[in-house]
Amino acid sequence: MTKPLIELCVEGVDGFLAAQEAGADRVELCASLVEGGLTPSLATIRAAVKAASIPVHVIIRPRGGDFLYSDTEFETMVEDIKALRNEGVSGVVIGCLTPDGRIDELRTKDLVEAARPMSVTCHRAFDMTADAREALEALIRCGMDRVLTSGQRDTAVEGTAILKAAVEQAARRIVIMGCGALDADNIQKVRDETGLTEMHFAALTTVPSGMTFRNPHVGMGGSEKDREYELTLTDRDAVRATIAAAKS
Repeated sequence: MTKPLIELCVEGVDGFLAAQEAGADRVELCASLVEGGLTPSLATIRAAVKAASIPVHVIIRPRGGDFLYSDTEFETMVEDIKALRNEGVSGVVIGCLTPDGRIDELRTKDLVEAARPMSVTCHRAFDMTADAREALEALIRCGMDRVLTSGQRDTAVEGTAILKAAVEQAARRIVIMGCGALDADNIQKVRDETGLTEMHFAALTTVPSGMTFRNPHVGMGGSEKDREYELTLTDRDAVRATIAAAKS
């Protein structure tokens, strides 16, 4: 069996460095993973590319929430993509839907065109579509290189049947990259049952802040006050263990 390519989803430069050191084949660089990943700053992207010995893919997502974007939001996505073409970024990760849960083919084609010659991945907007089979064909028509999916379920284990069906339907016209709570205990089983050639996970751990002074009266951004004093990091040991399981 072919060993799958492993992509790590990371937040910031420190996350990127941890994933690269632990053996990732490729990284999806994000900000704010607590919201599912937003576009990182240009300085963060440049720092990651400068330190990179593996491909860096950058998520193009201007905000959290749904994947139904206003005209102005869409324009910023196009401009972000254009800005990255000369930054040494290997690929971008995008996704746009219509109100009725279909792939927005018009906008997706525009984003793919703006991105070339970079690689283009559709993120888990695909998992929010009303019809997975129809959505996959739409992405193929748009010229997408790959799609990230948990099989339209919370986890890859729950979505195994849809992941397997997607791999068969794709018939090498597009890469199906599986994700969804993958770890050292389940990644091999999901690989074997689906035939996935690319797999994606985050391997995050939460550690206490180094702050010794903590103001009990203020919480930033409406989050729980305790969240202000936690850091979410990429766990190198978990990355290594999961990659070893996936490639064994």
